[in-house]
Amino acid sequence: MNKPQSFFHLHLISDATGETLLAAGRAASAQYKDARAIEHIYPLIRTEKQVTKVFEDIEEEPGIILYTVVDQKLARGIDERCAAMGLPCVSVLEPVLTVFQSYLGTPAGRRVGAQHVLDAEYFRRIDALNFTMEHDDGQLPANMDDADIVLVGISRTSKTPTSIYLANRGIKTANIPIVLGVPVPESLVNATKPLIVGLIATAERISQVRQNRILGTTSAYEPTDYVDRAAISEELAYARKICTRHGWPMIDVSRRSIEETAAAIVALRGKTR
Repeated sequence: MNKPQSFFHLHLISDATGETLLAAGRAASAQYKDARAIEHIYPLIRTEKQVTKVFEDIEEEPGIILYTVVDQKLARGIDERCAAMGLPCVSVLEPVLTVFQSYLGTPAGRRVGAQHVLDAEYFRRIDALNFTMEHDDGQLPANMDDADIVLVGISRTSKTPTSIYLANRGIKTANIPIVLGVPVPESLVNATKPLIVGLIATAERISQVRQNRILGTTSAYEPTDYVDRAAISEELAYARKICTRHGWPMIDVSRRSIEETAAAIVALRGKTR
């Protein structure tokens, strides 16, 4: 018998965008299937006045406090307020910075939002995102050799979201649909630079995703064939045949999140270099 789901407040205080905190908070709360976090995000908190306002909100809905604040005076203030209220709080980056300082033998520079500086890496990610959006769903197939990774697969195998996730890591990713009976572009077959990966899933999983999709608009497919498991199995067999013929590795995304699929692709990329 399933336990009823409980709820708790999770307060995330950051002197930057809060992305680091959000990832850490969600990773931790995901371990508790019977408890759901109600997230309160406070980005760009850099003054005592802002901290005071945040704690007025926390007092109304107390819970766990996670923070990333590099100003040590503000950080001490947060710790003291949490102690006075009897609430648990954790400086998410501080233990990591302590390890870095111990190993590197020098204290951290403590620059607010240092991970978001407009450096070469930032512009590399923007370039990758632009490339990926221009090469989504088989667009501009002629220049596949400009890609780092090309994802192929039948409809609803998470090609686009996986491509965007990889692009956000600075990896130029194109994706090309495999349609039953239609050959893949010659430019893809002849490409020598990119890692080409086939994404597959079970017919049951794809049918389920397509069924949800068809509630919107899907003009390219006959609805009955689009969700029919026998027809999907035929599409998958065709996709597997193409990947096997060209020696392209395949990843089953049936039970993988986008992040897990991307990690598996990056691991394959490391092996082929």
